[in-house]
Amino acid sequence: MPAKNVYHDAVVAALKADGWTITADPHRVSIGRRRLFVDLAGERAPVTADRGGERIAVEVQSFLRNSDIEDFHHAIGQYAVYRAILRSTDPGRELYLAVPDEVYTGIFSEPIGHLVVADLGMKVVVFHPTERRITQWIS
Repeated sequence: MPAKNVYHDAVVAALKADGWTITADPHRVSIGRRRLFVDLAGERAPVTADRGGERIAVEVQSFLRNSDIEDFHHAIGQYAVYRAILRSTDPGRELYLAVPDEVYTGIFSEPIGHLVVADLGMKVVVFHPTERRITQWIS
């Protein structure tokens, strides 16, 4: 079982406060003989009876290394791998990368962040770690 990210519990609390039910912690994904773990899976009940509920997987990233570009590379790579696996094995589940406010207003708000997020069509959930709340959903 993988170690939990330093912001794991803050993201769980923030998602719950935003109306999500955590359905897996962690969410196991498999491809061939490989088994990987996305940090969380969640569902939100449908607004109306004729719509299905939303299903997400969330990979939490802390960006605590000395180099934000190394953290960025790692996060983007992990996101790309998990998204490819989920698209193949669980196509109804959307993958989000969870990052703290200060990270989003840092490297993700720079030209490199805008370019990569747009080019990859990334989905990002921004959270406030101490207030344990979601501040922004980027789709």
